[in-house]
Amino acid sequence: MRRLRFNGTGSGVNGCPSVHEDLDSGEVIVHGPALTDPADISQLRHLNEGEVPIVVPRELLVDFGPKEVQRVPNIIGLDEFDQLFTQFKHTAWRLESRRRYASDELTPTYAAFYRGEPVNWEGVDAEWCEERRQQTALGKRFERVRIMDQPPTPGQLYLLDNARRNSYVGEVISNLSRADAERLALPVEDFWLFDSRLVARLNFDDDDQLLNVELITEPAEVLRYAQARDGAMHHAVPYEEFAAQLSAKE
Repeated sequence: MRRLRFNGTGSGVNGCPSVHEDLDSGEVIVHGPALTDPADISQLRHLNEGEVPIVVPRELLVDFGPKEVQRVPNIIGLDEFDQLFTQFKHTAWRLESRRRYASDELTPTYAAFYRGEPVNWEGVDAEWCEERRQQTALGKRFERVRIMDQPPTPGQLYLLDNARRNSYVGEVISNLSRADAERLALPVEDFWLFDSRLVARLNFDDDDQLLNVELITEPAEVLRYAQARDGAMHHAVPYEEFAAQLSAKE
């Protein structure tokens, strides 16, 4: 079965015509109203048996068709990535979709949490906290949606507790079940979306270590991530509510 990604539609009403892309082969799939007039069909060249001509507006292909035969990722350094968190103008939004983050497991707070000890998050990573407070004081918004499995992994439970620290510095943290994320066809990768204008996609290796950060600015690509954000935010719940629901099930 193909792994298809919805790129976009030329209609805001019925979703037709639309463009999809095969994530493995790179093939583009377009669907729309069929060309049926025999006089029009007779002018087509190389129309083979079993093929169906369709009609799509030019702007659909311009807006949502691939612009390169083979996409070349724009990898940025970690210093440049860090600068994005002070250079953005109004919103920084993150989807955290992984089951674990290896870097978390190296921290004293993770060790304490794993031993079952309460963690006092105030004052942890003071420099990071101060930067976040400064940015939120300027009226900027930091938001995250964290995907949770059923049952949650140890790393996900750690981040659910860690959300208290995020809240202390002004971030808004919500959670979404893995089942809902899959139903909404959310991206499987982690990413930050800045000002609905550029995306920083976080690429991890097989050991759950951050491998690199890829900057995405192509409008159609950014739009797809913005649509994912809107879907995730609509269905996610505040982390306190999610934690209460989790406790009620235990």
